[in-house]
Amino acid sequence: MPSRCSHSVSILTLTSVAILVFLLFVTASRAQTPEIQAASVADRQQMMDQLHITALREGANGNDPKAPNAANYDESKANPYPTLPDPLVLKNGKKVTTARQWWKLRRPEIVEDFNREVYGRMPAHTPKVTWEVLSTVNEKVGNIAVITKKLVGHVDNSAYPQVSVNIDLTLTTPAAAKGPVPVMMEFTFDPAFMAALRKRFPNMAPPETGPSWQELVIAKGWGYATLIPTSFQADNGAGLKEGIIGLVNHGQPRKPDEWGTLRAWGWGASRALDYFETDKAVDARQVGISGHSRYGKAAIVTMADDSRFAIAYISSSGEGGARLHRRNFGEIVENVAATNEYHWMAGNFLKYAGPLHWNDLPVDSHELIALCAPRPVFIGGGAAQGDAWIDPKGSFLAAIAAGPVYQLLGKHGLGATEMPPVETPLISGELGFREHSGGHTPAPNWPTYLTFASHFLKAK
Repeated sequence: MPSRCSHSVSILTLTSVAILVFLLFVTASRAQTPEIQAASVADRQQMMDQLHITALREGANGNDPKAPNAANYDESKANPYPTLPDPLVLKNGKKVTTARQWWKLRRPEIVEDFNREVYGRMPAHTPKVTWEVLSTVNEKVGNIAVITKKLVGHVDNSAYPQVSVNIDLTLTTPAAAKGPVPVMMEFTFDPAFMAALRKRFPNMAPPETGPSWQELVIAKGWGYATLIPTSFQADNGAGLKEGIIGLVNHGQPRKPDEWGTLRAWGWGASRALDYFETDKAVDARQVGISGHSRYGKAAIVTMADDSRFAIAYISSSGEGGARLHRRNFGEIVENVAATNEYHWMAGNFLKYAGPLHWNDLPVDSHELIALCAPRPVFIGGGAAQGDAWIDPKGSFLAAIAAGPVYQLLGKHGLGATEMPPVETPLISGELGFREHSGGHTPAPNWPTYLTFASHFLKAK
């Protein structure tokens, strides 16, 4: 099955920044040893056995346009199921017309469907995390003095000592700040993995064409944090018996409705936010969450799950993220059900790659965005000419369909119904969107996202 590397556009057409990001996700997808791959196959098979599924449909092939299962990039064929579940209609058919009905009746219905069928249930009780500051360093980001803390969250494993779990987190704030500041937290890769990638591809470092997103954030007087999700839950099926999922399950296989890796990564982000609530340098009421590609999926799940996060930047999240499941464009449900990605989701999600289909899902991704309401969410991605696999229009359509919930809660949606031209931002409401021409990378949208975020967050 193709993974993030199954991209139909030649690498030669992408910018240097996009190439590096592209290689990150290609390498991450291929970095599994034969032993890990075999264990992942076995784990997915036991889940299929639990569900009494004998076979799954093949995913879209993004490498060969002549393949029988070639990925579709024809918009006229992209919407086989044009009718989406209505986020403002209860399961009994009654219309939701008040904010109270949304919070008390409809939202819990949607949460339950996502918990059971899509991302899996977070355990009712998870182990305590104790944070340790490993180092505090005075340095500069650009020409601005900052304080960087390297932290580790030690997860209590007394209930199952065979599994040890730690959360790697770094926090950087302006040294001259007079009080707590807003913080942008990003899911990112392990520095050791990054160093290995640079060694393998020494000529692929991005050119210094402008300030990094970290420099942009610090220049606003805000702080930033980087969270390494694979430090506490591996990005493969073999790791489901380890990490926080394995610890809670005492090393046993998951049940079909138990949490997958995306939700586990979100759990780690919430524990980081717990720490921020104790750090006087951070305004914990103004913390944003961001992620790209698979980490974009994790970021939107995190935002929906934890109402303490104030804002989110969801980049190129594709299938399993902000993009509609009912779309046939690029990556589809069957790809995420494949051996290299199924672990992101609940076991029950496999059903919708056989014997059920996408239209049988009780929810779709516009309702995931709606679960974030009324908080602001910015959705971005590369244009279809450079990032087609993740279906940028599918995310745009999902944002439109989430708009009525924002409006019910007194906020504003995208303010548009037609896909805007590339590089055109839609950031006048609580839902934002921009498609850039830089390929599979979050970098070109950071300046627009920070403009969007400035409407809602303020440094004191």
